[in-house]
Amino acid sequence: MIATAFVGLGANLGEARQTVTDALVTLGQTTGILSCDSAQLYGSDPVDATGPTFVNTVAKLRTTLSPIELLDTLQRVEQRYGRQRHYLNAPRTLDLDLLWYEGVAMTTPRLTLPHPRMHLRAFVLKPLSELAPDLTLPQGSIQTLLLTVEEQAIWVLT
Repeated sequence: MIATAFVGLGANLGEARQTVTDALVTLGQTTGILSCDSAQLYGSDPVDATGPTFVNTVAKLRTTLSPIELLDTLQRVEQRYGRQRHYLNAPRTLDLDLLWYEGVAMTTPRLTLPHPRMHLRAFVLKPLSELAPDLTLPQGSIQTLLLTVEEQAIWVLT
C-alpha cells in the first residue's frame, strides 16, 4: 500500500537551515519513501521553549512504510543529524514530527495521529497549507486553523 504522510521538520541548533535541507534529501533517498516534496523554509520563534530561532518546513511523503515504521525511520534520521533529547522542548539539531498519515487516526504511547498539537502551530500550518491547502484536520480546515494562529511570528526564509 502507498500512503501520503506529512512530516514537520525543524531545527534551531548548529547550521539549522542546512540540516533541514539535508534531512529532506535524506528522507527522499530512504527505502520505503517513494517521494519527498517540501514547502518553502520558514523562520519561527520557539513555542513553549527557549533558544534560537527555528528553521521549519513540512514535507509531503509518498510511502510504503506503516506509521510506526515511518516514525522509526524519522527517529533514525534525527539521530543521524545529532538529535539529543535532554529535556522536553529543548533546542535541537533536528526535529522530525509525523503530523498526519493518510487514513490513520491512532493514539499509542509512541505515536498519536494526527499530531495532537499541529493545529496550534503556525510553523506547521503555514507550510502544510502550501502542500495540502484543502486538508481538513479534526479541528477544522487548514485555512480556518491558520486564522487562529495569526499572532504567531513566522516568516519565509529567502
